[in-house]
Amino acid sequence: MTVPARPGLDVLSPYVPGEAKIPGIDNPIRLASNENSMGCSPKAVDAFLSLSRQLHRYPDPSATRLRETISDRFKLHLKRIVCGAGSDELIELLAQAYAGPGDEIIYSQYGFMKYGITAVAVGAKPVPVPEKDFKTQITEILAAITPRTRIVFLANPNNPTGSLLTLDEILTLHRGLPSRVLLVLDAAYADYVDDKTYDPGYFLAEDKENVVVLRTFSKIYGLAALRIGWAYAHESIIDILNRIRGPFTLSAPSQAAACAALGDRQHVQKSFQHNRQWLRWVTQHIQQLRYHVLPSAGNFVMVHFSQSMKPSHRKQGTQLAQDVKSFLNQQGIIVRPLDPYGLPDCLRITIGTAQEMETVVRKFQDYQSRHQHLRQSVG
Repeated sequence: MTVPARPGLDVLSPYVPGEAKIPGIDNPIRLASNENSMGCSPKAVDAFLSLSRQLHRYPDPSATRLRETISDRFKLHLKRIVCGAGSDELIELLAQAYAGPGDEIIYSQYGFMKYGITAVAVGAKPVPVPEKDFKTQITEILAAITPRTRIVFLANPNNPTGSLLTLDEILTLHRGLPSRVLLVLDAAYADYVDDKTYDPGYFLAEDKENVVVLRTFSKIYGLAALRIGWAYAHESIIDILNRIRGPFTLSAPSQAAACAALGDRQHVQKSFQHNRQWLRWVTQHIQQLRYHVLPSAGNFVMVHFSQSMKPSHRKQGTQLAQDVKSFLNQQGIIVRPLDPYGLPDCLRITIGTAQEMETVVRKFQDYQSRHQHLRQSVG
């Protein structure tokens, strides 16, 4: 007899990562997972390799040097920092610590898919709040709060839409939350934001006991393979996370690489400048082909292929998105379909190298040229 799992887990849709391979094509252009096309800092590689002969030693369970480096780099309190195996692990730990059966976890309709999966995993009810024009609605989130609400997860910038909330909007949200509700600000893409009014929320986490800021080394630092994340929050929250986390989730080479990556500000700035230039370029050129590209504050763009949100238009847009994805795959280009997010009429495209972006736009042009030719033939 099969051992029964907790109710609901057997029908839970697992997280669907971006594809990395195309059958029959070697070395495809990978633009599905928002990786840093500039790679990681050479200093991070050297730091990682320097520990290759110490693999028989357990890593520092507290990631002390890494936390000290984070503290120095961002001018944050050391005791308010905890590290984990990517921000994914920290999302899971927060849900385990602060929510359970009968509770509710709120997130924006098109927020990071991990939030809803984690809610179900701990027995809580996932509550996606509708967006307007692909942007989080603060008033709608506040209206969704009930006595059972325990956590609000909010990605800012948001993935996959790329939308950005202002500091005033974040403050309005926090002021409206009961003190018993945890506000988790997921700032995975903070380093890509080209808006001087943006704030990831460290000051709020310092001043309030119910705010957590999540960060990751998977994006601008280019260390996605190593799975390194960290959280900043009140000491009471950090204490709870330290009590339930695994002791050795971050390897010693990973900790060393992260420290070195933080110290190489030149590489971070180079990655930022590259993203700013090509984010604007690819947005402009795809828009010129009369496709709707949402404004993005991350290292990706979301292309919406529907003329409107009407069911008939979305059906047509979904078919178009599927056709474009298939065509790009045939050309050796991998982009991210957004069906799991309820956006089957959208594709997300990571900002790659200059050559990759030029190739993507050229293939979009090729597709449109062939599509128009077919339409004329049919007519």
